[in-house]
Amino acid sequence: QVQLVESGGGLVQAGGSLRLSCVASGSNFRINAMAWYRQAPGLQRELVATISSSGTADYQDSVKGRFTISRDNAKNTMYLQMNRLLPEDTAVYYCNAAASPTHTWWQESDYWGRGTQVTVFS
Repeated sequence: QVQLVESGGGLVQAGGSLRLSCVASGSNFRINAMAWYRQAPGLQRELVATISSSGTADYQDSVKGRFTISRDNAKNTMYLQMNRLLPEDTAVYYCNAAASPTHTWWQESDYWGRGTQVTVFS
């Protein structure tokens, strides 16, 4: 029903920037809240930032002030602007979305992208 595809990952030097994108596609769905997660090798997947359908954002403390989450509802796209990157930001970044069928908005399912690799070197 809903597919999420991340892009924008890559290799960047510490202090640099990247912008991740997540595009949702499918038919007869409505995206509700969205989030970025990340997972480093050997560690649990952790929440990076969330954004509500109305644009209210929240961040993990470690990225607050450096990362900005945003969304363009008309394009079904979410972004994560990452500035002043640190080696500890190295991880696979995953897009997450809660989505509902268009005509049964009270039903909601959780969807995940396959991730995009971000590697920060010093």
